[in-house]
Amino acid sequence: MRNRVLGALLALSFSTSLTHAQSAAWTGGDDLPTNPLACDATPATAAAKPYDGGSPTNAPDRKGKTLKVVDVPKLVGIGYFNATSKGIADAAKEIGTMDAKTDGPSKANIDDQITLIDNYITSGVDGILFAANDPVAIAPVLKKALAAGINVVGYDANSTPDARQWFVNQAEFNGIAKAMVDSMAKETGEDGAFAIVTSTFTTPNQARWISEMAAYQAKCHPKMKWLETVEAQEDNILSFNQTNTLLNKYGDELKGVFGMTSVATPAAADAVTQAKKCGKVAVVGLATPNAMKPYVAADCVKSVVLWNPVDLGYAAAHVLRAVADGTLAPGATSVKAGKLGDLSVINGSEILLGAPTVFSKDNINNFDF
Repeated sequence: MRNRVLGALLALSFSTSLTHAQSAAWTGGDDLPTNPLACDATPATAAAKPYDGGSPTNAPDRKGKTLKVVDVPKLVGIGYFNATSKGIADAAKEIGTMDAKTDGPSKANIDDQITLIDNYITSGVDGILFAANDPVAIAPVLKKALAAGINVVGYDANSTPDARQWFVNQAEFNGIAKAMVDSMAKETGEDGAFAIVTSTFTTPNQARWISEMAAYQAKCHPKMKWLETVEAQEDNILSFNQTNTLLNKYGDELKGVFGMTSVATPAAADAVTQAKKCGKVAVVGLATPNAMKPYVAADCVKSVVLWNPVDLGYAAAHVLRAVADGTLAPGATSVKAGKLGDLSVINGSEILLGAPTVFSKDNINNFDF
């Protein structure tokens, strides 16, 4: 409720910069400060920030010893987290002193995720990797893990900082926001009307992207019209149906749909294809290249934004090994991550994988994940 009320208040302030007032209350995003990038290609300058992560209590000396690690993603059985799990497994094999397994809920359900983590705390592990379904709700069980001396590292979707030691951020939120909104503006024009299909309003990475997208759009593409944000629960059928509802509700007014998840984006593209609206309604979103190749080949989708999720899982495993070995400690400015080289520490306790990639017909076939 708190996010919904704050979202509505923020929507009111944004509407003054839009050509038309929004037809539905904004219910996406979060209430954290935003930092929209410059409208041109001028890079942002990162300000130093003290370490704000947590710390395990009485953790045993794990330097060089084999680590028993569990990876608990938002859910299992979808291409994106299959890819992060592969990266974790590849890193564990390369490291040689890590026994890693993935065990996540079958749906993006925070209660199931909490139960799984709690069970592994009881059974005993050295490290936990996680991608949170809810940043606040997951915090108590992660703090319980820290209190038990377990090393805790997040990736993809963060918790509150004090509930884990480090978080591997796939790309800076404002960088993703710029890539997404610029791509949509290029396709729909500066006065195009768009809607968003996300997972849930509380999913941390998506809420952060939406907030940064709102700030960047208001600053750099102020005439664009934001129609509505809808939830689809990381569910293919619901994502398809939600997109259909938007197409029917707004008709010719709707010029673009943002997909905020690797499930929502191909489902939205499928809905637009079946509605015979390719070329009339743009789909821009976060998705794996393999899921989007048919729609890109058919010229129904021009832009797909993502990072390499295999590299994301790989980096998270290396960060956990470095934490356990004591080679990554508060105050560090970088960390070695195997074949990825040195990754930068940002925002106090985040590790940055890198800038997002925009996939198009020109380059999408060069990637296989």
